[in-house]
Amino acid sequence: MKKTITTLLGAGAVGSAAVLGTAYFGLVNVGADDPHFPAVHSFLAMARDRSIEVRARDIEVPDLKEAALIKAGAGNYNAMCIGCHLAPGVGKTELSQALYPSPPDLTKVGVGGDPAAAFWTIKHGIKATGMPAWGKSMGDEYIWGIVAFLDQLPQMNAEQYKALVATSGGHQHGGGESDMHNHEGQHGGSGRAEHGDHDEAADDDHAQAAHDHGAAPAGSAQAADHHGDHNAAEAHSDAHPTSSPKTHVHKDGKEHTHAN
Repeated sequence: MKKTITTLLGAGAVGSAAVLGTAYFGLVNVGADDPHFPAVHSFLAMARDRSIEVRARDIEVPDLKEAALIKAGAGNYNAMCIGCHLAPGVGKTELSQALYPSPPDLTKVGVGGDPAAAFWTIKHGIKATGMPAWGKSMGDEYIWGIVAFLDQLPQMNAEQYKALVATSGGHQHGGGESDMHNHEGQHGGSGRAEHGDHDEAADDDHAQAAHDHGAAPAGSAQAADHHGDHNAAEAHSDAHPTSSPKTHVHKDGKEHTHAN
């Protein structure tokens, strides 16, 4: 028996040393584009699900059918969540495709049949997944709004989603809000349109800047006159250079100035 225990302890020590060595020498690829081995993925998924289940089991769920709660949740979801978890009419985004593990498409799973677990996840986040702990900036009532909205989301089409968001009041949860980048439209062929809008906005900014500085539109007669005058002034400056008199001091301390 004693020999068996000694053997097990030795094997455990060797195994632990091997794991530590593998990690220390950088043999573990932590790149998000390199998936876990199936056994590792299954273990981590089990650990995550059990952790959330245990911690959410005593959470009391409010009435998720309350219209005001659902409406408030729609605005916050649209501002904070669709980049990863999508929305009706919104396909995969750059962010949703780049994260690992891939964030669930909540237009299909909603609260996953467990609103208490959904609440806990939104509030506390999940380590090493990209899921933030929104409870650091949101009160519980606003998180329940998102949960209530998610409970309805799988039954919505794109028009219903947009209509609900439009009446929601947008991104608001009682303070702590920051400007969120709306990822809606970052899929399919919409990228060109977004860059077009950016270019048009940039052109408008340049045009306004030119107007503010008194510059004339390119190609106009006024612009030609302006450039002509500018070039003439430069030519005159080159033909008649101006320089300040050169002065130096002799050893006897007397100052001598050379004429141009």
